[in-house]
Amino acid sequence: METNKQQRKKWFLPLVLSLLLLTLLILFSIFVSTDSSSLLYLYRTRGRVEEPRFVESKLRVSSTSSSESVPRIAYLISGSVGDGETLKRTLKALYHPRNQYAVHLDLEASTQERLELANFVKNEPLFAKLGNVRMVVKANLVTYRGPTMVTNTLHAAAILFKEGGLWDWFINLSASDYPLVTQDDLLHTLSSTPRHLNFIEHTSDIGWKEDQRAKPVIIDPALYSVNKSDLFWVTEKRNVPTAYKLFTGSAWMMLSRQFVEYLLWGWDNLPRIVLMYYANFLSSPEGYFHTVICNADEFRNTTVNHDLHFISWDNPPKQHPHFLTINNYEEMVESNAPFARKFGCNEQLLDKIDTELLGRNEHGYVPGKWFDRTNSNTTKPYSAIKNITELKPGPGAERLKRLINGLLSAEDFHTKQCS
Repeated sequence: METNKQQRKKWFLPLVLSLLLLTLLILFSIFVSTDSSSLLYLYRTRGRVEEPRFVESKLRVSSTSSSESVPRIAYLISGSVGDGETLKRTLKALYHPRNQYAVHLDLEASTQERLELANFVKNEPLFAKLGNVRMVVKANLVTYRGPTMVTNTLHAAAILFKEGGLWDWFINLSASDYPLVTQDDLLHTLSSTPRHLNFIEHTSDIGWKEDQRAKPVIIDPALYSVNKSDLFWVTEKRNVPTAYKLFTGSAWMMLSRQFVEYLLWGWDNLPRIVLMYYANFLSSPEGYFHTVICNADEFRNTTVNHDLHFISWDNPPKQHPHFLTINNYEEMVESNAPFARKFGCNEQLLDKIDTELLGRNEHGYVPGKWFDRTNSNTTKPYSAIKNITELKPGPGAERLKRLINGLLSAEDFHTKQCS
């Protein structure tokens, strides 16, 4: 009897341990087979379980080239039918190897004109060598004063984000614009300018525009048609928004990379909501960007109330700029602005600007520190590009410095921000 008890004790304990081990093995196999990724998921999420699972939390304002002393500018230069040659001239006058460029010719232009411009961009030796100029191949149909002007600007900005690398400011220009300073002048002056600033002329005093632009509802056929036609109005009117405050101003601006990124991502949805509203707003380029920036807490204190342009307006009501002529030269230079508009095709004033302000060479480019003036004995005058961060500022830099310093040091600088 005693012997049987001892024998049972001998095998009982190993049996219990074996059953326990078997149970653990079965449970483990079930756990692994039903969710083989669980351990990996736990490992990957370990240490960040407290982060909210919203897409907004994963979006961050990207870096710029601000670690470098000399900034980079991303340009949109756009035109319509008949502007092909003018765009070439403007592009060359604005060119610098440090910058990025997107050129857009409206879909209204003939296929031949757009193809000729595309071939110029592709085959121009300097552009081909440095690869910083691209044409918007999928052209947009753009209606004057319509929302398609806004969507075209956003389209070009998105392309420059995708293909243009790091840059600091985005400038939109048209074939009717022209520089009054060299790019060395501009880059030199902006080297000491805070790169979060947005140069955008704006005001909340919309005045007569409330009844003539904010309340009427317009339709831009270019949003749905391949044939260009004018805007048309619907009979019903709408109230002024109460969810955000309307602002208006110039359609020409220099925007920070951070703000352009916000416009494209719209992580709080404000840029998309406002864009939907301005889809039915007359002259939406003169309100969309201004309304977004002044209703966004992150950016409303980054505005500088100036569009960096010299423009001769009709007065009142400042709706249509005059074409500039030789008679405007002195006033234009004294404005200290880096750009001017509106120029007619082959206007004599452009030649005067080239000679006295820019010093363009026979190839159409503006000399800078990055290359010497063309050697007539050299078949490839731009084959030896110098250090593109070295600049050679001239009188234009002094003029522009006076303008920007005056804007930033003005006593009413802060009161003019989104007011």
